[in-house]
Amino acid sequence: MNDSFADRIFTDKSPEVLVPELFRFQYLTNSLYRAYVDALKIDPAGVQEISQVPFLPIQFFKSHRVICGEFEPEVVFESSGTTQTQNSRHLVKDTAIYTRSFMEAFRRFYGPVEDFVVLGLLPSYLERQNSSLVYMVQEMIQRSGKPESGFYLYEHEKLAETLQSLQQPVLLIGVTFALLDFAERFQLKLPNVIVMETGGMKGRREEWTREELHAYLKERLGVNTIHAEYGMTELLSQAYSKGEGVFRCPPWMKVLVRDENDPFQLYSANASGLINVIDMANIHSCAFIATDDIGRLHADGSFEVLGRMDHSALRGCSLMVN
Repeated sequence: MNDSFADRIFTDKSPEVLVPELFRFQYLTNSLYRAYVDALKIDPAGVQEISQVPFLPIQFFKSHRVICGEFEPEVVFESSGTTQTQNSRHLVKDTAIYTRSFMEAFRRFYGPVEDFVVLGLLPSYLERQNSSLVYMVQEMIQRSGKPESGFYLYEHEKLAETLQSLQQPVLLIGVTFALLDFAERFQLKLPNVIVMETGGMKGRREEWTREELHAYLKERLGVNTIHAEYGMTELLSQAYSKGEGVFRCPPWMKVLVRDENDPFQLYSANASGLINVIDMANIHSCAFIATDDIGRLHADGSFEVLGRMDHSALRGCSLMVN
């Protein structure tokens, strides 16, 4: 699969038409995915549309190398997990595809990142290696070109001073527990700030619903809405919510839901179930992922994240039950 395929998924108005081509490529070159498809006794020649594509359980990223062919990865992204769980590992052949994916998605939803001061409040992620979230925010900080842009660990007073001093558009992107810790210390009015939470309660305050959390953050930080990002180690694309926990995908990413009792029963609209993701930026790993997240899909393709399966391991990117 050459560079022109990446160009096509990011520039075509309807990249979903490329799904059968990508499926065939990954079936032929990804030995793990091919073994999974064969074990399901699915004829690859019969896969001609999205509803026929098999989705690989996300747990395989913890136990196997999920790659197409053989290559030396430019980076290996690793999930945060907990001390009791095995982390997922995503071997990325071409980081330029990841960068293109998150930069273009952000531009489509919010405009050029160069228009923003980007402030990252990601303490737990900065303290470990190989976080795809840190990689993304670091690139956004650099590309913003603003001297005020940067990461914050636990420097809450400095962050509060910076936020109150800026009179231009600001993106404050933070892991959920860190935003909550910050909001508990400071009550601010931030009309120029997009506050974006990325999930991640790290085992804290699980009893907070999304509605409670967002209401508290809005009241304490003086904003009208709380934005959110839906991404994970195993994906190279993100969906965004501009409020009310309703996420929308860029064109090369699509969410469906599957029946909780029949994993091969897929729903594409007006249904609740377990989330399946098509991420066409995952050209060299697997683009068809069956996650452990529970979601509600709307008719327009937007979706909500309702929680996680009880038996799935808690991960840093999604420990809060909404």
